[in-house]
This record gives sequence, C-alpha cells and structure tokens, in this order.
Amino acid sequence: MAQIAIVYHSGFGHTKVMAERVKAGAESIPGTQASLFPVEEIDAHWADLEAADGIVFGSPTYMGNVSAPFKAFMDASSKPWYERKWQDKLATGFTISGSPSGDKLNTLQSLMIFAMQHGMVWVGLTDLPQNEEGTNRLGSFTGVMAQAGQVAPDVEPSAADRKGAERLGQRIATATGRWGQVS
Repeated sequence: MAQIAIVYHSGFGHTKVMAERVKAGAESIPGTQASLFPVEEIDAHWADLEAADGIVFGSPTYMGNVSAPFKAFMDASSKPWYERKWQDKLATGFTISGSPSGDKLNTLQSLMIFAMQHGMVWVGLTDLPQNEEGTNRLGSFTGVMAQAGQVAPDVEPSAADRKGAERLGQRIATATGRWGQVS
C-alpha cells in the first residue's frame, strides 16, 4: 500500500481544508493511504515521514513565501536531510493566499527546492489551466495554487480549488504507485 504524508501549516483553516482535499484525492486511488500532519505536531511524526512513499507539503503564502511555522518545520528537517531519509521519495505541494497571485509561485518554488535538497522527486500538476470553475483555475503546473479571501474556510477555498487539491492528491498517489513498481 502506498503511504502519502501531507505536512501542512494552516493559520486560519483554509490550508487545512486544502490538505483534507489532497488526502481525499490520494485515498480515492486504490491501494493508497494518506495521513495529515500539522507542522505544530511534527515532532511526534518524523518516523511517519520517513516511512511514507510520498510527501505533500502545504503552506499558506504569507508575505510571498511559506509561513513561519512551515519554515520552522523545513529548518527542523536538517537531520533527515543529512541522513538522506527522504531521498527518492516523491513530493508535491500546494499553497493558498488571499489574492489570485499573492506571489504563490514563489511559495511553490520554495517547497520544490526544499524537496529537491532532500533528494526527492517533484511531481507537478498536469491539469490544463481552466476558467474559474476549472481545477487549475490559477494556471500552475508546479503544484496547486488556491485563493481564499478573509472569509471562513467553509466559504473559501472555492469548489474549483478544492477539486484541484483532490486532483493533486490523485496525481501524487498515482505517481507513487508507479514509482514504487520500478524502484
């Protein structure tokens, strides 16, 4: 069974909604089990990340980059980095901010570089950019970009952004299954 770990920080609940949708998408692929790990609880879950076949990174975009709690997680991963514990695992990521751009690309690039420094293999999103109702409505192939204004998490992210998160979960689960068959 493919194991997917979803590590995320959610300051106001919107990123958690996206993480839950990634989990649902991953688990819709037969033979996949996904687990959610808030960065605030990561000290109890380093072994779970090591055991995972794929890791999904999720952070809101704050001031053009990952949130401070997510950056603290990144910095705390120096021991697994040094020991190459995540090498050859698949990785992907998602982010959300209050505006359509919000410099989310920089956040996704930070997540991708972080994964690459760990020796991971990055899996992007393959959905073509679509309109407001489409799964890749903000047009990112690096990972999922979503938007949520200053409203409750049950209002935003939109249904399209939630579906995009599910598609990302399906993509990482499918790729992890294939990667496991050839490694």
